[in-house]
Amino acid sequence: MSESITTEEMLRKMSTGGLRVTEQRKSLAQLFAEAQGYLTPKDVYESMRQKYPGVSFDTVYRNLRILSEMGVLEQFYFLEGGLKFKANCQHHHHHHLICTQCEKTFSMDFCPMGHLGEGPEGFQISGHRFEIYGTCKECRENPAPEEGEQGQHD
Repeated sequence: MSESITTEEMLRKMSTGGLRVTEQRKSLAQLFAEAQGYLTPKDVYESMRQKYPGVSFDTVYRNLRILSEMGVLEQFYFLEGGLKFKANCQHHHHHHLICTQCEKTFSMDFCPMGHLGEGPEGFQISGHRFEIYGTCKECRENPAPEEGEQGQHD
């Protein structure tokens, strides 16, 4: 599985990236460092609102976007869960295998970009993302009950 960067590493990235490290941003970094999985913007807003009642959703979302652009956070789009964020993992170029059931993330060091060949004439690539979605071994071996189904019968 992927290992996320620490609160201190996130704060250092913010500072070296020219971002002012405020108490709210420290709390945001701590939230992501301690999170076990992905957080939606709404999850982050609800958590931040407990400590900072005056914080707006727009402010939280803007910070998520900025931190994602800086490489502090990674953003993923889930077909059934929408946009979610998590602390950036590892310190080298990699891609992800993501379980759509439990949202566990596994690192994949292989990068397909070297196999693409040249793009359209004049197209200059500035970056890329590559995620593979599927079901992990644990979830396949222990499927969650269908919605509306009861657990084991007595």
